[in-house]
Amino acid sequence: MKSESNYVPPRYIPLDQSDLETESAPRNEERSGAASGVGDGPAQWSSGICACCDDTQSCCVGLFCPCYLFGKNAEFLGSGTLIGSCVTHFILWALVNSVCCCMTDGILLGLPGCFVACYACGYRRALREKYNLQEAPCGDLVTHFFCHLCANCQEYREIRERSGESNSPDLKLAVVTAPPVQTMEPGNPE
Repeated sequence: MKSESNYVPPRYIPLDQSDLETESAPRNEERSGAASGVGDGPAQWSSGICACCDDTQSCCVGLFCPCYLFGKNAEFLGSGTLIGSCVTHFILWALVNSVCCCMTDGILLGLPGCFVACYACGYRRALREKYNLQEAPCGDLVTHFFCHLCANCQEYREIRERSGESNSPDLKLAVVTAPPVQTMEPGNPE
């Protein structure tokens, strides 16, 4: 597990650029973002929207408990508390989705997705403004509507990358170590 802490995901290359075009641009330019004020326009995201498997820990948390990951992102942006944002996300996404599905026999399963997309796109916009990021791969609302779980993971990776915490403490999972092997030896027959 120690080798994963130094892992850096591969560079994000937009679809309209080739590998050769991005090699000529210095990598520091993309990391500087809005903090330095240098650059022609918005900076690129440090990872793509579909790069979830580059960071398996945040990918698993984002897949099985997206409410928690969304809450961590909102907490970092100063837009709420972990519990408040997590509960709001849970109500809009899981609970409303389940109720809608049960009441309509599955016909309106995807409808509540628009509620969480409307709510989550504001946080994505705040993150983009904070770090002067491109509105990529498409608009914030569309990205969250069609790729909500991937967008959550991408935003978390970006926050972790830009804040300088490549070994983020907030998603540390408990480390369980097995006890040493025990053997039983025959005792004295006294």
